[in-house]
Amino acid sequence: MDSYKFSYSVYQRPFRQPLKTSHGVWKIRAGVIIQLTDDLGISHQGEIAPISWFGSELIEQARSWCQQVGDIITTAQIYQIPDHLPACQFGCGSALTAFNPVLSSPVSIPDLSALLPSGAAAIARIPVLFAQGYSTFKWKIGVLPIADEVAIWQQLMMALPQNGKLRLDANGGLSYEQAQQWLKICSQEPRIEFIEQPLGVDSLEQMQALAEIYDTPIAIDESVATFALLQAAHTQGWRGIYVVKPGIAGFPWRLAEFITQHQLDVVFSSVMETSVGRDAAFRLASGLKLTRSMGFGVDEWFVEMPTTPAVGIL
Repeated sequence: MDSYKFSYSVYQRPFRQPLKTSHGVWKIRAGVIIQLTDDLGISHQGEIAPISWFGSELIEQARSWCQQVGDIITTAQIYQIPDHLPACQFGCGSALTAFNPVLSSPVSIPDLSALLPSGAAAIARIPVLFAQGYSTFKWKIGVLPIADEVAIWQQLMMALPQNGKLRLDANGGLSYEQAQQWLKICSQEPRIEFIEQPLGVDSLEQMQALAEIYDTPIAIDESVATFALLQAAHTQGWRGIYVVKPGIAGFPWRLAEFITQHQLDVVFSSVMETSVGRDAAFRLASGLKLTRSMGFGVDEWFVEMPTTPAVGIL
């Protein structure tokens, strides 16, 4: 099939409570659901869910690109989506892939990691989420003063079941000294799976040095936000854990090939997408046989509303 009918709809999903990270406060997730329809009337959807502060395009750029497409899009046009529009690449690439029965495997729900609220509010959520079946949790650090967060962390570890795991995500918000402090504290706690992106995206060499000193594993996230950054980090010698957000990592087939070729230790993570983008990420992960819990336990962060908006040209 060389061409498809193209339609799209822009959505907004308000968070139940603002998501606080070292990047700031996030109140509303905006994105685009696209739909491709072939000559037989068969349709598949994809999701464009940018996070501009992670290096993807702006939502306005994504919408502008959709407007320029018109009613028809060709396979060649999809393959030619430029690299500065990685969320558009993933959304359209996922929908296109779904037309291939070999590549479009059934969606199975993998083991998920639940995102905890920042600060002390996380303590009470662990037993609730554990009762719902979660055993791996992510908690944001670098939001409060480090002394306050360490005190809360100690309470978190008391609430965490012995068979549970905790990921600490700094979003690049720690100083080198603070990263050392966290790594030293966590080195005595085997339930800490890793500390994610302790330093900024320009500090890969420093994170590599820290990884060689401390027992607690380090994962990089913002440093590999786009496919170009993923390639660069591997070229520069990173052999630790890669936290990859498929929704902003570009074409899914290109991402899958790179992960497989280099046998990367990968965690797939959410960009707070709807079920459309989530299911596309699950299908991709299933083909790659990833073993770590996927960071997609985020449903409770949104107010109740349909997760698959109707698609129409806007």
